[in-house]
Order: sequence, then structure tokens, then C-alpha cells
Amino acid sequence: MTRFWLGGYGPTMDGSAEGIGVLAGDSGREATTLAYRGPVTQTSSPSWIEPHPTLDVVYAALEDDAAVQAFARTGETALTPLGGPVATGDGVCHVAVSPDGGTLIASCYGDGRVVRYGIAADGRLVPAKEDAAAALRAALFGESDPEAPAPTPPGDGVAATDPHGGPDRASHAHSAVFLTDGRLASTDLGYDLVRFWRLGGSGLVLDQEVVLPQGTGPRHMVMHPSGHLHVVTELSCEVFTLAQAADGTWAVVSSTVASPIAQAGADFPAELARTRDGQFLYTALRGSNTVAALRVRGSGEALEPVALADSGVDWPRHHLVHEGKLLVAGQRSDTVTLLDLDERTGAPLGVRHEAQAPAPTRILHIR
Repeated sequence: MTRFWLGGYGPTMDGSAEGIGVLAGDSGREATTLAYRGPVTQTSSPSWIEPHPTLDVVYAALEDDAAVQAFARTGETALTPLGGPVATGDGVCHVAVSPDGGTLIASCYGDGRVVRYGIAADGRLVPAKEDAAAALRAALFGESDPEAPAPTPPGDGVAATDPHGGPDRASHAHSAVFLTDGRLASTDLGYDLVRFWRLGGSGLVLDQEVVLPQGTGPRHMVMHPSGHLHVVTELSCEVFTLAQAADGTWAVVSSTVASPIAQAGADFPAELARTRDGQFLYTALRGSNTVAALRVRGSGEALEPVALADSGVDWPRHHLVHEGKLLVAGQRSDTVTLLDLDERTGAPLGVRHEAQAPAPTRILHIR
């Protein structure tokens, strides 16, 4: 049976999700039987969820609570809290986990913070240094203070400054991805930045900033097998490709529109996903509610728009390429659609199936 965890928005964020949910289909008939099977946690607006690379643990960005939390899988489709919520920045909308499973990075849209957490051997989030003694006492002697605040983040990134100096702008960290050399890249949608970090001590050390044109709004990223970094921009409807030089620095090598008929200011790209072989990228355009397909050219350094199709949902917040098909989460339509993909051209071929689901914002395959 193919199964997926679903993140979503709850009532405090104009949604109806009660927590992390499950989308599942009957074995061998998933394309026509995928259905929402209900919530498995009672969690306020887990808008982004991310797995541990080796443990049966899932991490959730609790966007409206300014916190992150770990959940352990205790059954086929069961999750239980692995510790309580841990405080982070305002509007935390994305978490990324390092390939070695030792670090979690939270990106906070509301205040622009990029926050580093340690991850213990069992998958628990490591509390801040000032809370370590209290955590140890609680673990050894059962001592705890129910009135005490949640642990605070152990490692904030250096605050961003606006390279363009525009009026009425604010820092909005939106996502992060770990690079093959052990460093980290993050986007700042408000300041049009892609920032590169080293993990130093318990925090983050800024290595470099790549400045994109003013008003582009870099949102999400995907690493290509070639080593190039593709970045989709929410405000200008483009995809920028960055490459790493021999000295380790990064620079933009190309950019293209997500679709020739996409309209900046009316269409707002959300996720960026790729096929396993890296031949095609897909971004969904909130506004026109379409999915744009782009072909990867050369050795990964250039992109070409090839197709645009109806997503079948309202406000496609997230999408996932899975076994030659595309699943799309419609935040405002309370649906998830499954689209067939043309293996040769990469074009979406239309909606095969639609499932009802409460305010979905993230689809994560259950391993």
C-alpha cells in the first residue's frame, strides 16, 4: 500500500486540518483509491513535515505556534510525540534535516530567522544550552516545571540585511537545503537572497550570500544530481540556477521563466520538485492553479519550459513526484490530485484521481 503523511493548516490559519494526516490507497490500485484516512496527531498547523534520514521519526514545523516538534512512528500509520514542542522563530514554515541525521534547520518566514537544532541519537530535538540542565534533571529524576517555557533554539543564523535597501521590506527566511559538501543553503524571500552557511559549534556561520534581482522572492530549492542548485522565485515566477566554482563559491549561471504565460503578480510559484533522473523540474503556480514543467538542459546548468497544465486544485501549495506521477496538494480546495506524467516529454497529462483532504500543505511519502 502506498501511503503519505500530510501536513496542513488548522483553524488558526484558515484551514481545517487537525494535525498530521494520512493519505493512503489500496495496494495495486493507488491511482484510483487514494483517500484521506484521518489525522494521526493532534497538532496545530503542521504546515511542513520532514523525515529523519534513518530513523522512523518525522519533524513538523508548527507554523502558528512558532515551534518545531518531533514525532516517532509507532505503527504502520501511527505517530506519537517524541518530546514536546520546541520554540523557534515566528512563522516557522520549513524544516530540513542533515543527511547524517544530526542537525535540523528551521526557516522562519515571520522574523527571518534561520535556526539550528541538534538531533539526539533517538531522534529527539536537543534543547538549548540554557535548558540542558533542566532537561537532564527531568530525564534522571522526573523533575519538571509545567509552567516553564519551551526550550529556546540553540543556534540562530546571522540576521540578514537587505542588499537592495528597498522601503517596506522585511527578512523572510523560507527554506533550506543541505549541500553535498556539508554546508547549507537557505532562501530569504523578503530580501531576495540565497545564503550559504557552515555548521559551526552549536550555531550557523555565514559563508556567502548570492543576491538575486530585487523583487524576485526566492522560495524553495532543489539540488540537481549534477550539483547545480535550482531556486524557484515566488514573486517573479522564475527559476534561477546556481553553480559552485572550484573555490567553493556559488553564483547564478542561468534563469528562466517558469512558463512563458505565467504572470508575475498573479501567479505565485510554491514548491520545486524534480524527477529522480533529474531530467525534469515541476513548479506549481498558485493563482492560475497550474503546474509548469521544465526540461533540464546541458549538464544541469540551464532550463527550458516545456509544458503547463491544470493542477486540478485551488492554491497548489506543494507537490511531489512519485513513481512517475505527480501528487498536488490544494490548500484552498481541500484536495489532493494525482496527475499522470509523460515519461518522454515530462508534460502533465491530466488529473487521474482526486482525494478530499483538509487544507493540505505538504505531502511526504511514508517509507
